[in-house]
Amino acid sequence: MAQAPVLTPRADDFPRWYQELIGKAELADNGPVRGTMVVRPYGYGLWERMQQDMDARIKAAGAQNAYFPLFIPQSYLTKEAEHVEGFAPELAVVTHAGGKELEEPVVVRPTSETIVNDYFSKWVQSYRDLPLLINQWANVVRWELRPRVFLRTTEFLWQEGHTAHATYEDARAYAARIHRDVYADFMANVLAVDVVAGRKTPRERFAGAINTLTLEAMMGDGKALQMSTSHELGQNFAKAFDTRYLSRDGRQEYVWQTSWGSTTRMVGGLVMVHGDDHGLRVPPRLAAIQAVVLAVKGDEAVLARVREIGDRLTAAGVRVHVDDRTDAPFGRRAVDWELKGVPVRIEVGPRDVDAGTAVLVRRIPGSKEPLPVEALGELLPKVLEDDQALLLAQSRRHREERTVDVTTIEEAAEAAATGWARIPWATLGPQGEAALAEQGVTVRCLVAEDGSVPASDDQPGTVAVVARAY
Repeated sequence: MAQAPVLTPRADDFPRWYQELIGKAELADNGPVRGTMVVRPYGYGLWERMQQDMDARIKAAGAQNAYFPLFIPQSYLTKEAEHVEGFAPELAVVTHAGGKELEEPVVVRPTSETIVNDYFSKWVQSYRDLPLLINQWANVVRWELRPRVFLRTTEFLWQEGHTAHATYEDARAYAARIHRDVYADFMANVLAVDVVAGRKTPRERFAGAINTLTLEAMMGDGKALQMSTSHELGQNFAKAFDTRYLSRDGRQEYVWQTSWGSTTRMVGGLVMVHGDDHGLRVPPRLAAIQAVVLAVKGDEAVLARVREIGDRLTAAGVRVHVDDRTDAPFGRRAVDWELKGVPVRIEVGPRDVDAGTAVLVRRIPGSKEPLPVEALGELLPKVLEDDQALLLAQSRRHREERTVDVTTIEEAAEAAATGWARIPWATLGPQGEAALAEQGVTVRCLVAEDGSVPASDDQPGTVAVVARAY
């Protein structure tokens, strides 16, 4: 194993470790305006892979991509009172443009429910136009008071889905489908992040929604991170924007709606869940580079062998990068790739060429062994799948080991100092939730006794999952 890079140990100072890793792994830099970020190519490559996989899932669920303007008339937000109240502290408002004061201020997009509904009201006329399923990949601005790169930034990238349906049941089923088949499946099977699926309490719901479904993940320090949400909007925005349709029996009805989103916050979550004192660990299914083949020295035979191995692995379906740079020391290159979390390194030196072997270094379990070159093409796909499964298992074990069942508010607050607590919702209730909030602890979600998502806030046996959160 290569010498560990200089990172503050996670156990000593987790926030500092996170910031150092973001910089040294070349994921992102702070932008010139407080709270903004510059996403560097390696970090953006992670986001691109996330986009590609999720976009395919969203399209498989029937949604089509579109784009709506970045600037929204301020009057739009005032039409849905709860919505504007929820976002008011975070809004960036443009009052001057082109050297003149605007007749009406415009808001820089914090989310698009309002402008989408303005157009849905034009596009939806009949039940034949439903369901209308739209998604957009865009940037949004929410003025962040306590920024942290990827986790909370003033401007961030995301996808936001917006749909209109003829019935409450259809809208509810679609919100649940996105929550389950797009987000939860992606988190587990691509990001290898163990998540708890549940519903938000009324206090924590999206502004203007009648129900919010969430996926919560435990970070390496025991805090929670909301990874994605799917909202049932009911008819709140439809009534505000007069989004109606002519039903089969000839009546004018308001549509039922959903919205749902995931953001570049997932990159930060990936770092905080899988990173260790040596750097990042990227799940093989997500990694743009699954294996890097390193030449230990600039010997011609070595260079020929690493290129041969690169071709062999590419033919086996592995995403490969051949590092045959001879102007940088091998040790520094090995440390850099370890820091960036590439799942597998294959190291080749002169002795390996003579022996017909290469050294396989697996980043995720931290193992190192020589193997015959001829075996690599067959072995690597299985190794990558094994390591993908190992990351998910480690994430789940970490969450289970640091989650405790409690019976009092005091016990819940104490447990949240180092992990998560589960407490009966009937015991906690809105008053207990408010008391915990005063201590910086929130109800992350409500879950049923069997771990499923409750059908309602007051379903018997519902359990509240509480934690400190990013």
